[in-house]
Amino acid sequence: MLSTTRHAPLAPLPLLITVAVLASTPLWLSQVGLYQYLALEIMIWMLFALGHNLLLGYGGLPSFGHGAYFGIGAYAFGLLQLRGGAGLVLGVLGAVLIAALAGALVGAFISHRRGIYYALLTIAFGQLAWFIAGKWHTVTGGEDGLLNIRRPDLSLGFVDISLKSNEAFFYFALVVFALVLAALWRLVHSPFGRILRAIKQNEMRAAFVGHPVWLYKWLAFIISTAVAGLAGALFAMAQQSAYPNVMSLHNSGFVVMMVLIGGGLVSFWGPVIGALVFILTRDLLGAYTETWLLWYGLLFILVVLFQPDGVAGAWQSWRARCAARKHTPPQPNATLATPKET
Repeated sequence: MLSTTRHAPLAPLPLLITVAVLASTPLWLSQVGLYQYLALEIMIWMLFALGHNLLLGYGGLPSFGHGAYFGIGAYAFGLLQLRGGAGLVLGVLGAVLIAALAGALVGAFISHRRGIYYALLTIAFGQLAWFIAGKWHTVTGGEDGLLNIRRPDLSLGFVDISLKSNEAFFYFALVVFALVLAALWRLVHSPFGRILRAIKQNEMRAAFVGHPVWLYKWLAFIISTAVAGLAGALFAMAQQSAYPNVMSLHNSGFVVMMVLIGGGLVSFWGPVIGALVFILTRDLLGAYTETWLLWYGLLFILVVLFQPDGVAGAWQSWRARCAARKHTPPQPNATLATPKET
């Protein structure tokens, strides 16, 4: 089950390992036949999935239209730069704020709902955003999207760092990813995170003991959409474009599949695993067949049927079995009693 430890470490070992492995990818990724942009894309999707898991894994709130906020972040960054002349920091912060405002508006409508009604409303609002992005040609560029989005230089006051190369931009995105990862880790182990888990377990009981359930669900939705908007802004810089497809229903479904296959329902690190599995499956299987999504879908079905807690859940179960065997005292050999002859 999700950890409820009150005194969680500031920098847990999985966080350090994740950041260290990502930081080392420029040194070895090309040696195994892959490319540097792949690590960048995996990291952006990890960020998106971690934000989504705040709702699904910790709050039990199934959002199936989350791609809308990813796309809003991408479009917001592009528009702020192309039409507002915003630099890197202002563009990223603006994208996060606009995605969060969109999340606050939608969350105000749906946070009083539960279960299937909550999920259906997230789909409805997500499809509405996707339709607007595809049809509002004067603002979004329609089906062509926004093109020629630049990567502004990172200004540190005394020096400007160019982010034009994929490697330079990768390290900038890695710093952002590490900071958000640490912040989300602290958030889910804070009183806010514990109340969110209580709402997931029994929303009515959480309300009876005095927690403002609607407010917590609303705030969780805002934070999750803000993280999605940040991931979208990074994606717009990585792709140097923004287009309606990132807001589509199937793109929203991808992030849900990442969370579930990775084991986000039982572990904070599930989305990290799930994003890695999804992107690698797409690229490795996609090199052999155009029907890679069929095979990934079959994998998803098998996971849901036989290992619903995902990869992280399988790992936790294996560790629990090993610990149980280690602490179980050896049983004496039983001897069968034979009746005495009369």
